[in-house]
Amino acid sequence: MTKSVLITGAGSGFGRDVALGLARLGHKVIASCQIWPQVSDLRAEAARLGLDMKVIKLDVLSEIDRNHALAFDFDVLFNNAGIMESGPVAELPPEIVRRIFDTNVFAALELAQGAARRFIARGAGRIVWTSSVAGLVKVPWDGAYSASKFAVEGFCLAMREELAPYGVEVCTVNPGAFRTGFNDTGMEAQDQWWGQGERVMDHWPVRELTKQADPAEMVEAMIRVITQENPRYRTVLPKAAEDMARREQAEEWERKL
Repeated sequence: MTKSVLITGAGSGFGRDVALGLARLGHKVIASCQIWPQVSDLRAEAARLGLDMKVIKLDVLSEIDRNHALAFDFDVLFNNAGIMESGPVAELPPEIVRRIFDTNVFAALELAQGAARRFIARGAGRIVWTSSVAGLVKVPWDGAYSASKFAVEGFCLAMREELAPYGVEVCTVNPGAFRTGFNDTGMEAQDQWWGQGERVMDHWPVRELTKQADPAEMVEAMIRVITQENPRYRTVLPKAAEDMARREQAEEWERKL
């Protein structure tokens, strides 16, 4: 069955690949990008590939942009836009923490609320959130990002139960480390502020990012979750990340200081 899907964060990474993949399959895609250059680039790519895809500007922090996007007709909201900036919690500038939560939690929530109102009136619809493995386990030096995804998990669990009686479905996709560039830039962001002011902690040693997985696996799973009937509530990939999350969650119950 053909779906109409509004995708946030389609300017790069998973969002871009999912948008193109859905369009290739014949679904109606409203792909939203944070800035105009991303809009132009994605429009050009869709034209080059011969894909019929609507591309709009949506900075999720802009109420004007959110209202514009929510005015389109769609069956599924893929709440995918997000940012990550690394740093130890004890030294992380509050400005960065607020920016992460504004993007990953509050803006995403407002979009989900707007979609939910429409879906409730219609008696059908699906909201798919890009969460993270980081929303399920500890992630030292990425505590703000992890905390934002824990918040996403809490909202999704509540919305799943609250919206089910109205025929509205809620589910998550939880990527581990994939080669989209997201983790690389998120980690590098710490260097922007680390040298500004006196620090009491050591800067982390350079973390190797050589074990990131091919994003194609996650993109295919995201497309399945968006389009198929009765997907799993939570989809964690790669499998090694799911195994790690299950193991660490169990270990936390028995952990002592």
